[in-house]
Amino acid sequence: MREYSIAAIPADGIGPEVIAAGQTVLANLEMRLGDVKLTFKNFTWGSDYYRKHGVMMPSDGLEQLKKFDAIYFGAVGAPDVPDHVTLWGLRLPICQGFDQYANVRPTKILPGITSPLRNCGADDLDWVIVRENSEGEYSGHGGRAHRGLPEEVGTEVAIFTRVGVTRIMRYAFRLAQSRPRKLLTVVTKSNAQRHGMVLWDEIASEVAEEFPEVTWDKMLVDAMTVRMTLKPRSLDTIVATNLHADILSDLAGALAGSLGVAPTANIDPERRFPSMFEPIHGSAFDIAGKGIANPVAAFWTAAQMLDHLGEREGSSRLMRAVERVTGAGILTPDVGGSATTLEVAEAVCDALHSSNF
Repeated sequence: MREYSIAAIPADGIGPEVIAAGQTVLANLEMRLGDVKLTFKNFTWGSDYYRKHGVMMPSDGLEQLKKFDAIYFGAVGAPDVPDHVTLWGLRLPICQGFDQYANVRPTKILPGITSPLRNCGADDLDWVIVRENSEGEYSGHGGRAHRGLPEEVGTEVAIFTRVGVTRIMRYAFRLAQSRPRKLLTVVTKSNAQRHGMVLWDEIASEVAEEFPEVTWDKMLVDAMTVRMTLKPRSLDTIVATNLHADILSDLAGALAGSLGVAPTANIDPERRFPSMFEPIHGSAFDIAGKGIANPVAAFWTAAQMLDHLGEREGSSRLMRAVERVTGAGILTPDVGGSATTLEVAEAVCDALHSSNF
């Protein structure tokens, strides 16, 4: 029996709903596999915790999480708590504190889901976006001066280090090398940002020499949005800065049908610390508690978690079950269906037990 300890942080909005659905599906996958055991511990950190304690998580939160094999995260954000408080109070301290520098966001059109792109089918959009997750525009450097005065100023410093850029480029090239098309697109904005982004470009060229079998090209981020929309088949693996990939991956999720099916893995490739797995969709307070949140992103990110833990058979089984369910038209309202969160989860559990795949 292979055993793994998972820290679950459902947090805010629809997070508790989709993480609970994910835990149910994973428990059924355990039964189907028979030789894997996932032990969860739930942490009640998030906006409710903030309202009671004035912080999003306790001061020793990272120390508590360090012993786990992985972190299964829901969503963070609440209407009555400033966004910078929720993000910098919980998610970013985990990503940066555990040096989860590779944010990996696969995107494809699942069976039964229609892309808003005209004449775009499953074979036309199958991407992986690699986001630099530790520095860049979200490094946290900067400040405010002369608050409340006419001359008030706020600075936000984007930091690009040779170490940080090199390691994310190597990660992206290796990932591209492992995929059938061996194609990588490096996103930049070096025409306007002539220091950090020029360094980004130069290091991309240097690392490319280590991977002669990978075909790569470079796109300005604004032109990239056009290419993603008009020429989706021309793309495969994509690497971009913290901010650029954050924006582009939301566009990718929408082009694939819904952010409700888009997963994320925050990876420490060196495996010094636990990696964290979360849906892209956020807390979605407008539908929280209605029972209609799409759990597919939580299932897909659970498959990413299993793959990271070395459980590739379980990961593949889970994704095949998800695709069988979406292909059968059992969909939540965000992708044109009428099923509830629970009904989708139950259908995936049934697919896991009833199939021979």
